[in-house]
Order: sequence, then structure tokens, then C-alpha cells
Amino acid sequence: MSKKVLLLVCVVLLFTQCKKENKLSFNPDGTNWPVYLGGNNSSQFSPLKQITPQNVKNLYPVWEYHSEKGRPGENTQIQCNPIIIDGILFATSPKLKVFALNAATGEELWTFDAAGDEGFSSNVNRGVTFWADGPDRRILVTAGSNLYALNAENGKPVSSFGEKGVVSIKTGLGKNTEDKYVVATSPGIIYKDLLIIGSRVSENTGAAPGFIRAFNAKTGNLEWVFNTIPQPGEFGYETWPEEAWKEAGGANSWAGMSLDEERGIVYVPTGSAAFDFWGGNRKGENLFANCVLALDAASGRRIWHFQTVHHDVWDRDLPAPPNLVTVNHKGKAIDAVAQITKSGFVFLLDRENGTPLFPVEEQVVPLSDLKGEETWPTQPVPTKPPAFSPQSLTLDNVTDISPESYTFAKNIVENLRTGKQFIPPSKEGTVIFPGFDGGGEWGGAAFDPESSVLYVNGSIMPWILTMIESDSKQTNDHPGARTYQVNCAMCHGQNMEGKQAANYPSLIDVGSKLKRDSILTLINTGKGFMPSYKHLSEEEKEALVAYLLKEPEPHDDSHLLGLENNKDRVPYTHTGYNRFLDPDGYPAVKPPWGNLSAIDLNKGEILWQVPLGEFEELTQKGIPKTGTENYGGPVVTAGGVIFIAASKDEYFRAFDKKTGDEIWKYKLPAGGYATPSVYEIEGKQYVVIACGGGKMGTKSGDSYIAFGLKKDN
Repeated sequence: MSKKVLLLVCVVLLFTQCKKENKLSFNPDGTNWPVYLGGNNSSQFSPLKQITPQNVKNLYPVWEYHSEKGRPGENTQIQCNPIIIDGILFATSPKLKVFALNAATGEELWTFDAAGDEGFSSNVNRGVTFWADGPDRRILVTAGSNLYALNAENGKPVSSFGEKGVVSIKTGLGKNTEDKYVVATSPGIIYKDLLIIGSRVSENTGAAPGFIRAFNAKTGNLEWVFNTIPQPGEFGYETWPEEAWKEAGGANSWAGMSLDEERGIVYVPTGSAAFDFWGGNRKGENLFANCVLALDAASGRRIWHFQTVHHDVWDRDLPAPPNLVTVNHKGKAIDAVAQITKSGFVFLLDRENGTPLFPVEEQVVPLSDLKGEETWPTQPVPTKPPAFSPQSLTLDNVTDISPESYTFAKNIVENLRTGKQFIPPSKEGTVIFPGFDGGGEWGGAAFDPESSVLYVNGSIMPWILTMIESDSKQTNDHPGARTYQVNCAMCHGQNMEGKQAANYPSLIDVGSKLKRDSILTLINTGKGFMPSYKHLSEEEKEALVAYLLKEPEPHDDSHLLGLENNKDRVPYTHTGYNRFLDPDGYPAVKPPWGNLSAIDLNKGEILWQVPLGEFEELTQKGIPKTGTENYGGPVVTAGGVIFIAASKDEYFRAFDKKTGDEIWKYKLPAGGYATPSVYEIEGKQYVVIACGGGKMGTKSGDSYIAFGLKKDN
């Protein structure tokens, strides 16, 4: 009998044993990491104690698994936080293959090519979901707009689920969404036999709505829908224009969710309404965009909500599932929700009714001067805890790592709108700080229930947002120019130059790489992080392709006929998602550029804050450790260790949770832009991290590495 066959037999025997108990042994002892981010409470905490600050220096790589056989795609990523259930690890590859491994050895048990139907990676994937009913054990995973149910023992689609193992996650979003971009980057969460799930949608005009849905994990049937853009007669309807619900998009939950099983409440963080940066066609507070939503998990009924940004025009999506925590507040143990934000805030809310535990002030903010826009006059800001990322970029804190860098940044800042949070987008240019990616991001925060301390990493990167009028006369005479400016320039640049650090390729001379038909196919289907633009008219697509290929076209506005009355038309687009960097490519703000914070949620105080990451070439020049921009979150253990990768320098690190001292690091083969998982097999503690790279201009990878202590420790 081959070794692989023997492993498969062991898996079957393992699940058969679990069948007798009709359940799997979940995570009270830390053996498993059974749910995305560690548990339904999104705690990112492990009760394991084998690895300590004293012996962490003896960690070594136990195994490495190449999920694409050592051949990652160009600019691919892995953002997956693996789940581990009774010795079996389930995760995804850069190209959305799903796989199961022996979690002690890294040996492959099965794979399923979830993206095979589309022939390419449709989106990133941050994890999978496990569901069981006796011997029926399934892995639920999304790829593109499909939700798959796979047999956990062999990876084969479950034929009784949906249509031969597949359902569309566009189900329940209403009509006119068939051609719109809808995927799911983060896994759903299981409540009894329900898979509750959100979605990622376009953030431009014409986006699909981001309703929350529950699918039956057995059958694939849609069980309930919560309309995040309220319809007539529903709570919150008056916070939008009267007819907005028919066409408005966004207000989606792409970050994942948390679940209080005992109370039967699912906690859902939502993002902004579309279009991100101009809301003249959605005047009002825009419930339930930018909210922590508490929903009855069985029915989808709203229990309470708390809105963190009113009428968002800054892309301030809630970026991670809220941590379900218990804190000592005013002498009482209170079950609460701790929600991190891109702004660097932590909102601490009573879990049962959404009341803030610390006061939240509605601060007066500047109003927009863009035509048609009516921004909300105030925004909620928590008084405690303090923000874990800086809140403003001024001349006092522009970079000073060299005289040249300072002069460069100073000259730019003097001509921008900056100096505080919530300055509206402008044609002059507005500094978004913390940047579009936070502050806090999708890696989430780790909560230690023994001390009520929250550990969260933050990026300290200013970005510049510049609005431009989208009228075709503002671009140039080519008929495809306006279509490019409105739909493509924000990622690929005003002059098609691309943005390497954001993985947006140059489109200059694209005709030497792709034929006309291939470009049209990409416009219709999307690829990687590019959504489908199938909703464009055929005339607009043809004009766009001609513009990209630099084909001469007569000055003819026929492709714009009727566009003045087009429901998707807005008067502005923008010049893209632009990091504010100095001439050498470093952030144009004083270091640190990335940090790790410990926040006492009992008192609402920051205990310590340290740089996360390093540019070694600057350290060698005598500049103190700067930290770097970072993606992916921490985990904290009862053994006293925080594990986090995330940083641009591609190291995996351990910190002492009490002091913030860096106590171990290991150079990964590619950046670990994901949240690690911690588990135990036969008395040995492991920590595993995805090494996908591909962000911030770093190289891509395809491996997972599991670390453990040497036998003599």
C-alpha cells in the first residue's frame, strides 16, 4: 500500500470515528483551528502553551507544501488562513485550488481545482468553511461567483448540493446582477445548517448590491436575505434617496463575519456604498453601509446596527470580522464586540444591543465642494481606545529620512488638502491617512481572553486621492478615452503606465501581448483582481479596445448616445489608488510605517506599540527600525507569543505579548500576507503561514510552511 493511500485510509478512519460522536472535537484545547481566524468569535487566539518566549528561538520549518507545484502565477497572492480539523489542513492555492494535507507532515491528501471552469483565478481567497452532519462532512469554498460544496474526505463535489455541487453566490441579489461582478474573498460562517456569507462587488458605478445571504449547507437552497440597501417599508429606507434601492450597489460584507452561537447572533461588518468617492446619487447616511450589523442568524432579522462612517466617500469599509470579547467594564464582565477600522479606530460595543462601552463623539467634519455631493456633517469617533494609527499628515510629520525626501514631500503636501480625518475627496487632491488599506485591514486583530488585550497591526501609509470630471471633453478626442478614464484609469493609470506596487500591469503596448479578441474577453470576464465590465455597451467596449490598441478612430460620440441619462453615470472619476511615496519609494511620512499595538480593552488604553517590519538598507544607515506597510494579521497564544508575518520584508516574526519585544524571525520564500494558524498534533504545537507574496511589488510564491519546536525542546 502506497504512503498516500495509507494517509487517505487514515482520513476515512478518522472521520468514521468522529461520526460515532456526530461531531468533531473543536477548539477548546487548541488542537484544532476549525474556523477562519480560529473560531466563530474571530479571536485569533490559541490556548496552546508549548511555544513560549523562552523557547521560540528553537522554531524550525517542519514542512513546506507547494500548492502550485512551485509555479505561482504572475503577481498572484495567497491570503488564506488555513483551517485544521483533527490533523487535516484545508486551504487554497494562489489559483484557487482547494487542497487537504496531513497537517503533521504537509503531505497532500487531495486537491480540487475550483477555478477550472473559468480557467483563471477570479479573486483571492482567505479561507474555507467546514460543515458536518454525522458522516456527511463538507468543505464549502467560493471561486469566482460559484459556491462549491466538496466532500471533506476526497475533495469531490457533493452532487446533492445545488447543481452538482455548485450554486451561484449571485442568488438573492435581485434582477440585473447576472452580468455584474460578484465574488467572495472571505469564507462564510456556519450556524446550524446555514452558511451565512457576504460578497465582494465592484466599487465603481454599476456595482451589484452587497446583500447578506444564508444558504442551506445541505441543499444549497437560499434560506434568507438581509438587504443592506433597504427597500420600501424596511428600516433605514429613509437614509437613501427614494428610488436608490433599485440601482444602488455596494454596502457589502467582504471581510468575513463572527458568530455568537449561544445567542444565535451573527455579527456582520459592511463596506461602503458604490461609487466609493462620490455619492451625489445616494444622498443620506446610507444604512447599512459601513455598519456593524447584528442579525438573527436563523432568520436574518436585524437586531441592532452601529454605523462607523456616515455617507462614506473615503472607501472606509470595515475590513475584518469583529472580535467577540469579554471585558471588565466599570466592574462588570461585559460581552462585547471589538471592531477595528481602516481609520485605526477600535469601536467597542455591547454585544446584545450595540451600545458603545466608551463614549463615541459625532465630530464635525469638512463638507464637500464637488458638484452634486452632500457629505454628512459629522462622523463618529471613539474617545477610547486611542487610534492605533496616526490620524493626520501635516508638514510636521512628513518624512525626514533625508533632506531630499523632506523637500519632495513638503512641496507636494503644501498643495494638497490634508491635516485631519474625513476631508472629502477633491479635484485638488486629498490625503487619505491612514490609507485606503488602513490602518486596520483584513488580517484582523487577535484577542487574549486571559488579559482582555487586543493585538492589532496597522499600516502607516498616506495615499492621495484626486478627483477628475468624467465628461469625455475632459479627457481627449478618442471615443474610448472616457470609458478608459471612468473604468480603467484608477488602477492602470491615467497614461496606462500601471502600478507595479499594487499589481496593476501597464497597458502601454498591450497589443504586443494580447490580441483584440483576448482583450474583449478580459473586459467581459475579468481576471485576477480585475472585475468584469460586461455591463458596458458593445459600442463602449469596442471604443475602449480601440483606445487601448491606439487604433485611429474618427471623432464620433455615438458610443455615448444615451449616456447622459444612463443610471450609472456620475460626474467624477479619479486618478487611482496612489500611495504617497518619496523619490526612493519609501512612505512620505515620518516612520514608523507599520506597527503592532497592544490595547487594553478593559481600560481603553494602548499598552505598547512597536514597529512591524524593517528596511534593512535604512537600518544599516543608522535609521531606527521603520516598520513597513503590512497585510495579514496576528495570532496570540496562551504560551505568551504573538505570531505575525505581514511585513514587506518577507519575515515571519514572534513577539513577546507582554512587552512587544521581537523574539524570533524567519525569512520566508515569499511574503506572508495572510494570518497564520496554530494547532497541535500528538502533543506537538505547530504554526503555519501561507507564503504567497505578490503584494507591494514583492515576488509571488505558492507555499505553506509549518513551524514547530525541535524534539529536544
